[in-house]
Amino acid sequence: MHDQPDQLEPESLTREISDLEGRIGELRQAAGVPEPDLRATLDAALVELELALTVLRTMGGEQAGEQGGTAAAENERRVLRTVFQDAPVPLFLLDRTTSVRRVNRQAAMLLGTSSGYVSGKQFTAFCDMATRAAVRSQLAAVVRTGRRRRANVRFLGRDRPVDAVVTLARVWIRGEPDPMVVVAAGPTTTPADDDEPRRQQARGRARTSQHAPADDEAVATIVHRMDVLATASELLLDEPVFNETVAVRRCARLLAAELADWAFIDLTGSGGGPGGAPQGGIHAAGAKPELRRQVVMGPEDEHSVEAARMLEEVEPGQGTLSHTVFVTRQSALRPHLENLDVLGVCPDGQPVCGKIGATSVLSVPIEDGDRAIGTITLAASGEYGPFDLMDLGVVQRLGRYLALVIRAARLYRRRAEVADTLQAGLLPKTLPAIPGVRVAAKYLTSTHGSDVGGDFYDVFRTENGWGLVLGDVCGKGEDAAAVTATARHCVRLASRWKSSPGDVLGIVNEALLEEDRFVTAVMAGLTLETERVVVSLGTAGHPPAIVVRADGVIRSASRGGVPLGLFEDFEAGLDTIDLTVGDTLILHSDGVLEACDMTRQEFGQERLLEALAGHAGDTPEGMLSGVERALLDFCDGDLRDDVSMLALRVEPPTLN
Repeated sequence: MHDQPDQLEPESLTREISDLEGRIGELRQAAGVPEPDLRATLDAALVELELALTVLRTMGGEQAGEQGGTAAAENERRVLRTVFQDAPVPLFLLDRTTSVRRVNRQAAMLLGTSSGYVSGKQFTAFCDMATRAAVRSQLAAVVRTGRRRRANVRFLGRDRPVDAVVTLARVWIRGEPDPMVVVAAGPTTTPADDDEPRRQQARGRARTSQHAPADDEAVATIVHRMDVLATASELLLDEPVFNETVAVRRCARLLAAELADWAFIDLTGSGGGPGGAPQGGIHAAGAKPELRRQVVMGPEDEHSVEAARMLEEVEPGQGTLSHTVFVTRQSALRPHLENLDVLGVCPDGQPVCGKIGATSVLSVPIEDGDRAIGTITLAASGEYGPFDLMDLGVVQRLGRYLALVIRAARLYRRRAEVADTLQAGLLPKTLPAIPGVRVAAKYLTSTHGSDVGGDFYDVFRTENGWGLVLGDVCGKGEDAAAVTATARHCVRLASRWKSSPGDVLGIVNEALLEEDRFVTAVMAGLTLETERVVVSLGTAGHPPAIVVRADGVIRSASRGGVPLGLFEDFEAGLDTIDLTVGDTLILHSDGVLEACDMTRQEFGQERLLEALAGHAGDTPEGMLSGVERALLDFCDGDLRDDVSMLALRVEPPTLN
């Protein structure tokens, strides 16, 4: 092994210039990473200038080198291997492309891995992002000039980074056509203790002290992973109704806090249907749905928050690790990154991994057992060592948990949409125009469950005028919907030949006796006169109608009657009310009265009357909207039952 001068042929000169351009580009990227080592980058830039001068002065020629026999070369290699392995300091042997040919035992111990794992990988893959480009430039300078150099390096050890001073020296080995580089790591240190709180807050990993017994550290690591899984289960399942968006963001936030610096979750469409197909989308036979970025979580400093917003717009296209994992449904672990394009490229042309300073990446499919519906990808800077198989196993389990929650959420959403469609078919699309009066309606769906509700209302012509009905079927679901349709249409039909609401409700009662559900209802028959409306009320076990007079006085109609469909001997509660100009009639379901706050206290009749009084001067639509706001504020938007309301006001006569 000896050093010798060299000259470059034209082809070699072209290659040197191309390599130089590539390293200069990497230096530019290094200056833009989070917390860059600007001093090291500047030193490396000066080295590149020096190297450029050397290349320009080289005008060809051939390498001089002694050519020995095969036996002599093999003997020399054997001696070199023995000396290399027994050296008391960490040694790396690199080829001119900076790929690791061999490491000794001390070097493997420094990185906390095996010699076989290190061999064949780029040396800079084991350096942190801030010094990686500078080290590459220093190595190139050593290869070209032959002068020894020293550089500060932060190695990505198994548990945490290790700071070292390395000496770089060029060597010629008999039988090798190109020079090689020996890297010797000098006195090493771990990062200063002052940095520990910052890193602990940024990552949250439960690593023990570097000096703790190996068994204790292993136990602590396993316990931490179990805690992460337990926490994930609570976060994902702590929802009375599965919510895909909430579940995805909770999972990403947990992973970014406990296992990684950055978490990316990509799915086959936010709000997609069960099985991964985006809702309403059509895919060709055998074609996989398109993967879309849903959320990016990283550190909470200003630079990282801004980067996360930008990275949410970078789609996981073909060739990225996330896309490959999604298509193949095979998890991937890259403990030491060599290709910074593995997560794609930012709009400004910078690799995503370079943008966030990632040196270790893993990605797992989100699959529900039948198909993949997305991926979870984690990236880390190496503050607590590269990802390992234990990290991969934890994230794989979380991927399965998340897939089940997403499948349930999409199934729930699909059922809710079906219920909404069915519910819409049970309510009038528009309210008819009635001469001399103004009618408004309000319907609020329960936030609990996805089944179709039992509330209904209608406005229709009767034998002698107009009718209003509002009812509530016991229970929810398809069966309740069938009874709802029966009750609503039966009221319409019976009103064609019966003028009294009591008689109409009696016919409906007979029709519902064979059903296994009862119905409460209130019906109003309207007789229109000049500046006056006579209202005949029939009540069947339903909350009574409310009258808000033009002067603000409020009264309730009489109660009475039993629910429909229970007894053959039926009699409705009856009342008659005269409405004049400005008076308003309100019909409502018991969902208004029974809405509860956090203490399980009901909204009740008194609060309803207060809300109506506060909006007595509004239009009928304004009155119902006022009740809606008061109701949702009271229960914090958590409606336990459907809510339906009808309002009718007598209008002043129009002048012709």
